[in-house]
Amino acid sequence: MAAAAPQAPVASRASPAANARSREARLKRLVGEIRACRVCAAQLPFGPNPILSVGKGTAPILLIGQAPGTKVHATGVPWNDPSGDRLRDWLGVSREAFYDTRNFAIFPMGFCYPGRGRSGDLPPRRECAPLWHDKLLKLLPNLRLIVLIGAYAQARYLKDKSKAGLTETVRAWRDYVEEGYVPLVHPSPRNVGWFKKNPWFEREIVPFLKERKRTLLPDL
Repeated sequence: MAAAAPQAPVASRASPAANARSREARLKRLVGEIRACRVCAAQLPFGPNPILSVGKGTAPILLIGQAPGTKVHATGVPWNDPSGDRLRDWLGVSREAFYDTRNFAIFPMGFCYPGRGRSGDLPPRRECAPLWHDKLLKLLPNLRLIVLIGAYAQARYLKDKSKAGLTETVRAWRDYVEEGYVPLVHPSPRNVGWFKKNPWFEREIVPFLKERKRTLLPDL
């Protein structure tokens, strides 16, 4: 009788805990690469200082903004300015909860302060999002909501589903909820006039945003 063919060894499967540790290590390395990025250094008036906050990558909510302002650049803390105060009010969270990376992951379209233009800060650098966003998203497995703050984030993530302008896109926010996105106007004090002209924003979107936050983060 012919001898039985030897069986191939069964491949060992990593435990969920081991997989989580591996992913966290890869995310830590990626964040280090981003913080060391110098691709745009020659075009940045204050030099590179990439701003992001992702922790171990376990947050269910991601906030994607435009680019850091001067105060955020100086402190290294995202949304550490009056715009951030308004954003936290929209979400109904304290500073402590906002900066807890178990709750929120935060990164912008352009990671560094881009400098000033004639009517305010320059647009986010175009190099950042193609370089880093997809790599980051692959290491954030728990995301259930991505908040797109401003036209630049909306253009990248909503693509041809975005409307003719920012106001129209934000007004059509219900069209994007099923895909896990909520588009917002930037909470900058410069947009106070926009808020006054568009009262539906705080009447419709802000309550929804707070309710969605409570669903995803019931302890807050």
